[in-house]
Amino acid sequence: MIALSQSRLAALSVTALLAVVLTGCAPFGGQAESPEAASTPVDGPPEVGGAATAGSGRVSLLQNLGTDGPLRTLNVAPDGRWECVDCAGDGVTSTGALTGEQRERLQSLLAEPALAEETDEARGYRVTCIGSLTSSLLTSAGLITSQDCPGEERPPVAEEIMLLLTQNTPAELVG
Repeated sequence: MIALSQSRLAALSVTALLAVVLTGCAPFGGQAESPEAASTPVDGPPEVGGAATAGSGRVSLLQNLGTDGPLRTLNVAPDGRWECVDCAGDGVTSTGALTGEQRERLQSLLAEPALAEETDEARGYRVTCIGSLTSSLLTSAGLITSQDCPGEERPPVAEEIMLLLTQNTPAELVG
């Protein structure tokens, strides 16, 4: 049997985790909503159905603590409505909405040109820790992953997005 290094095992775990979450989802940068549709409030939870999305103005935060921890998924629609699946690790789905100010800040951050330079592809990102909290933002710019590892630098725009989301929804920044 071939022994895998810990970093390769972690990379495979994250890749498998994201593949499961993204199965059946629209490709990155899918068809953008019209400005009217994005600003028209709709009653009820966002139409995300627990699946990660990455259309224009949308963002998903996927978090996993270690290799055996539950997968928490937070999906935020352009109008600020959010759905958090298994945020407390108890299988419960909760919904809510960002305030107008929070929504405007989020949309401003998602429109930052620097976000494209923070994607995993642009950074050549590789998972380095096992057993730590892994957070991945799925945006129209691409996937942006970071871990709670000593010495790991987090991309600044993505970090602001994660803080905004984790401070204003049931999602948590640290496990």
